[in-house]
Amino acid sequence: MPEHASEVTAAAIARLAGVGRAAVSNWRRRHGDFPRPVGGTEASPTFELTAVERWLRDQGKLAVVPLHERVWQQAEAYPAGTPAALRLAGALMMLIRERPEASAAYTGATDAEFAVRLPADLHGVLAARFGRRHPVRLPQTLDDAVPLLRATARLALDTGPGQAYEFLLGRYLDANPRQFTLTPADPAGLMAALAGDRPGSVLDPACGSGTLLRAAGAVDAVLAQEADPDLAALTALRLALATDPGVRVRVRAGDSLRADAFPGPAVDAVLCHPPFNDRNWGHDDLGYDPRWEYGFPARTESELAWLQHALAHVREGGAVVMLMPPAAASRRSGRRIRADLLRRGTLRAVIALPAGAAPPYGIPLHLWVLRKPAADHRPGAELLVVDAAAISGQGAEKTPWHTLRATVLDAWHAFDVLGTTESRPGVSRAVPVIELLDDDVDLAPARHLPPPAAGGAAALEAVRDRLAATLRRTAELAPAPPAAGEPAHWPTTTIGELARSGALLMRAGGAGSAPAPDAGPAPAVLTEHDVVAGGGPTGVLPQAPPEGPAEEPVLVRAGDVVVPVLGGGAVARVIGEATAGAALGRNVYLLRPDTAALDPWFLAGFLRGTANNRQASSYASTSTRLDVRRLQVPRLPPSDQRRYGERFRTLAGFEEALRQASLLGEQLVRGLHDGLTDGTVRPE
Repeated sequence: MPEHASEVTAAAIARLAGVGRAAVSNWRRRHGDFPRPVGGTEASPTFELTAVERWLRDQGKLAVVPLHERVWQQAEAYPAGTPAALRLAGALMMLIRERPEASAAYTGATDAEFAVRLPADLHGVLAARFGRRHPVRLPQTLDDAVPLLRATARLALDTGPGQAYEFLLGRYLDANPRQFTLTPADPAGLMAALAGDRPGSVLDPACGSGTLLRAAGAVDAVLAQEADPDLAALTALRLALATDPGVRVRVRAGDSLRADAFPGPAVDAVLCHPPFNDRNWGHDDLGYDPRWEYGFPARTESELAWLQHALAHVREGGAVVMLMPPAAASRRSGRRIRADLLRRGTLRAVIALPAGAAPPYGIPLHLWVLRKPAADHRPGAELLVVDAAAISGQGAEKTPWHTLRATVLDAWHAFDVLGTTESRPGVSRAVPVIELLDDDVDLAPARHLPPPAAGGAAALEAVRDRLAATLRRTAELAPAPPAAGEPAHWPTTTIGELARSGALLMRAGGAGSAPAPDAGPAPAVLTEHDVVAGGGPTGVLPQAPPEGPAEEPVLVRAGDVVVPVLGGGAVARVIGEATAGAALGRNVYLLRPDTAALDPWFLAGFLRGTANNRQASSYASTSTRLDVRRLQVPRLPPSDQRRYGERFRTLAGFEEALRQASLLGEQLVRGLHDGLTDGTVRPE
């Protein structure tokens, strides 16, 4: 397709200009010269890219289109569809990465030479890495793909092939959220850690976008199967670009249960997030399949079918880690299979995660850790149960993974080495298998854990004393009756103007990756939930891609002001010494004022104004996003800023005291309830 024929949606226009969708709608209504739609539907029109760019440039809203956005626009507009464009882009990136001498030969080639010579090289590099039966199908001719491929090559050389492909694939997956069920990076990393240190070969029979296999780290072979042919092809390219060229990558398209693509090899580990509640998994067709070593699953037990499929593909002593719905631990239709897994010592641990850890986000999922027993294996006498559901945040990205991961792995490593572990009330316990083999074989962790100890009367007395002291401090910090005044009419400026003038530095969070293990510990991440809750950093940095160095995160300093941009709340927080050094998380902006011109407490206080936040927010159907650049602060001399800043600092102290009093009050009430019900506290 000629470059000028590319079309973009309103969302893509918003990304180009760095604004919200609402701003694009306003431009269409207010500006008669805004380009007319050339396609799409009435609800979701598309516009000619070059006309939109020209209009944005004329209006001073666009200086230059970033190269990565240009490549994405060309991929979206590719005649055969975005997946076909990403297959071509990924294959070219593999060629650039694995055969740089071949890719260099195209630098001076004409478009015709490019289209004629490139297909053979692309097919060659794909076959060498994936084998002959790979799912990455390319078109016969590349005449209409040359502009896309040239732009892709420039992007790969600028940012690295792996990072460039991650951007394009991530944008595609974000644009189709209902089409795919994806496993987030944090639970994927935990599952890989539970599988053990450096397995030689890893299989995911329902691989999705390949997140679990990427989390497995350095391995010798990666095997994957995915029912969606387009996603299978894109995942194959992702895994090839995320692993060393010597790693064997085999990805196949198809239904693993009905058409197993890997019936022969026994791998060292299987990681799997299978489809849940699938009544059409093959119950009527697979009744005599040899994979059902632990019992034929009922129609409603598709997850137990996937589990046995995974066990059939792992070597003796190999690990299987499955993400499971909580119902699989207690449904009566699966009790015989669960019982046999316990009797033979195959099932080693059941771990309850908080709701929001992985899709479907509304329920607290479980992790099942299994080991395929050897012929001379003596079954373990206990099952590890861990209830990490109490370590919960709010939503998929607000779970405190640093704490959760440490809690789970500490319990698992001790149990894995010794076959048992000390009980932690309310958290973990090694349960004798004999206790579980009743009529229900219910494996839900919460049902087998003693409640957290109330601590007895002495501990509750200490909590009460702390609460009393906190309430006294709260009363002391309570603001004095406010003095009446007229509404102020100060001259104001925006955060964007202050950033352009150098009065403050503005940075967005979310970038960065953990350093290599020998480079020291990685900083914790200050998430948007941490900012809203007023707590310390709880997030974890992702690992750097294998093909490139770790990307430096944005680190906060004492005196910085951090502002979350999602949710519609009026929140701004000044960073103290205790939080300094943390990495800035996604959807959080950092404002670092020049203290000679701006007082941090003055800045944070005025940013929290309700009217200020209302006028700087854009509203979508499901969320509210704050445009930090549009927030306003008054132009006041430093002496007045300090007076306001000191008052705002006092209010922050009062707010923190209220928060602590609330937490201590909840702890005291819960402890008294538990103590009265377990007998450690008497009514008298």
